[in-house]
Amino acid sequence: MAFEFHLPDIGEGLAEATIVSWRIPVGGRIGLDEPMVEIETDKAVVEIPAPRAGVILHHGAPEGATIAVEALLVVIGEEGETWSPPLPVAMAASGRGEALPIVGNLEEAAPAAVPAGRPRALPVVRRLAASLGVDLASVRGSGPGGRILRSDVESAARGSGPVERVRLSPTRLAIARNLTRSWQEIPHVTTFGSADPTALLAARTRLAEASPTPLEALLVNAVVPVLGDFAEFNASLDGDHLVVRKYFDIGVAVDTPEGLMVVVVRGADTLDVAGIAAEIVRLAEAARSRTIPAADLRGATFTISNIGAVGGGYGTPIIPHGTTAILSVGRADPKPVVREGAIVVGRELPLSLSYDHRVIDGARGRAFLAAVIAAIAGVTG
Repeated sequence: MAFEFHLPDIGEGLAEATIVSWRIPVGGRIGLDEPMVEIETDKAVVEIPAPRAGVILHHGAPEGATIAVEALLVVIGEEGETWSPPLPVAMAASGRGEALPIVGNLEEAAPAAVPAGRPRALPVVRRLAASLGVDLASVRGSGPGGRILRSDVESAARGSGPVERVRLSPTRLAIARNLTRSWQEIPHVTTFGSADPTALLAARTRLAEASPTPLEALLVNAVVPVLGDFAEFNASLDGDHLVVRKYFDIGVAVDTPEGLMVVVVRGADTLDVAGIAAEIVRLAEAARSRTIPAADLRGATFTISNIGAVGGGYGTPIIPHGTTAILSVGRADPKPVVREGAIVVGRELPLSLSYDHRVIDGARGRAFLAAVIAAIAGVTG
């Protein structure tokens, strides 16, 4: 008997996933627990194994399509078995249960009453117009009664210049949701400063001779002791309580083809620079290849974002939800600087600290940044 397998919730709160590739075509045989399909969630690309052995009778969605949790993913049966999806039956007025044809489409359905002077268009067409920047008042509808259709909006958009609608990937959508939530819920304050990177860059050059040493490893090692002295920066706000973390799981922003991901170095205070570096390299490679477990992308207590790696300077970083602060580090380009009362060509490391103003005042924010600047200047590696 054909077995219908529905997409399970393989993560916390997963709502949908995108089909990346089917490993077995319709009609192909598959064994129990053999890789069946590769899907992309908002965190990673995951393989789903076959729940039973048999022949693939049906794919619930083609490659590239998005499918909701609990929707039919695949049908597996026996050799020679057939399966057809149940068809909806429109009951005739006579009650004979005859299947009636579906005539027209949604855009041709009669719309609800439209206020006088308002362009006639279905909500889906209005949303399309908004996304394309088309003023419906300037569009002449070609539908019944002058109603504006999707094709009318698309034609109007083309008249303003070429456009392309690109569906955001699950990862990009997750990033958008998380940043929007942080921005809406956390009152951000950003303070700026600069550090002398001479010792930091020298230590990195020295350590890199033995093994790959991302600059972030030295930054994490320098910042963790400061977090120990400024507990509210290694914390989260829970209702009326500040939850101070007594451990240091430091998030490090990683640039990937799918967007910025924050990987988490667990127990950073228990590792030396070499150990932190090895962990960052491992996590970054897994993030870029989309093989990183979701657990390694959650639970940071403080975050460091090295925007200097992509040419950035100062910025206004958004605080990850569930934390109280984030440090952005820019590129230390040569520039005129003051050293011992003289202007010379040197380097300064741009630092941007965003913090939650509900629990951290400006004076405390400046004190923390000053301590970070001193720690960076005193790096020994």
